[in-house]
Amino acid sequence: MTKPFKILGIQQVAIGGPDKTKLQKLWVDMFGLEVTGTFKSERENVDEDICAMGKGPYKVEVDLMQPIDPDKKPAVHATPLNHIGLWVDNLPVAVEWLTAQGVRFAPGGIRQGAAGYDITFLHPKGNDEFPIGGEGVLIELVQAPPEVVAALS
Repeated sequence: MTKPFKILGIQQVAIGGPDKTKLQKLWVDMFGLEVTGTFKSERENVDEDICAMGKGPYKVEVDLMQPIDPDKKPAVHATPLNHIGLWVDNLPVAVEWLTAQGVRFAPGGIRQGAAGYDITFLHPKGNDEFPIGGEGVLIELVQAPPEVVAALS
């Protein structure tokens, strides 16, 4: 089966907990990742630190997330490995093709993510209409910028 897009590599790993300062102790203080930004969204119920390992097109983001309100959804802390992000060379084409194959996407469509790239999420579970899901894992597809496409193609 020929696909009209390529998954290029891992863009991010998002880790959730009730208190991101405990996550910072390991990932920033112990492992030495650099905090490169923050993101806060009431709609997505998240307060996160965006960390990085590696450089340039080989950089991988590690997002350390806590809920703004632990009693609201989405519960970014309820699954410690919240989601994995994958670089894709052509996000709109990938979404169109995957949808036609029966892949279920989470609500929200393609939109700008915390790091400034266009993103969308595959739903962790399939349903009757779209039977292919992440089998329990939330998967983010991230539009790769030209330098990442060039480096990882």
